[in-house]
Amino acid sequence: MEFLWDLFHKIYDVESLVRVGGIIGLTVIVFTETGLLVGFFLPGDSLLVTAGLFAARGDIELVPLLIALSLAAVVGDTVGYNIGARTGPRLFTRPDSLLFNRKHLITTKEFYERHGPFTIVIARFIPILRTFAPVVAGIGAMEYRRFISYNVIGGIGWVLTTVLGGYFLGQMIPNIHDHIHKVIVIVIVLSLLPAIIKVAREKMKLATRSER
Repeated sequence: MEFLWDLFHKIYDVESLVRVGGIIGLTVIVFTETGLLVGFFLPGDSLLVTAGLFAARGDIELVPLLIALSLAAVVGDTVGYNIGARTGPRLFTRPDSLLFNRKHLITTKEFYERHGPFTIVIARFIPILRTFAPVVAGIGAMEYRRFISYNVIGGIGWVLTTVLGGYFLGQMIPNIHDHIHKVIVIVIVLSLLPAIIKVAREKMKLATRSER
């Protein structure tokens, strides 16, 4: 348990991840979060915003960063799509484990059914969903040509929005690095807000049904 707690702190110490990992480390993390089922717990949004802050200070080259992360996001989703296409419905019967929970897959499937293929774009901005959305698209046999167009738009849009958001924030507020932990907390809260709202709505529905 102590090992897992220590690992958790290291993973979510995004400032150190950016400083130590550089562009290569960030690329690996983005690919893992978007392309492999085990990457759902990785810090996507906060990591990219922090990378933008570092780029604003000149610690990382902005253009190579944007190119590398955009490619990682697009390739990652493509891998996720192929995992879904090859394994199909078997994933829904796979037993839960430390790094896999069927609830995430089912939640993403319901989201996909509600919003259609555009989920590939929307899910980029929602933790956990961005890991499982391409898998669900593969399971649902979404036409690959259609998938790749949404994939490219969503992947590049996500990277540009988060990284440039951090970059311009760093340009406008020179001393923002002194408050970087506060920025990270705000980004994490904002990224989790859709999930929090969804849970609150579900509880309200259950409460309403029980009253009836």
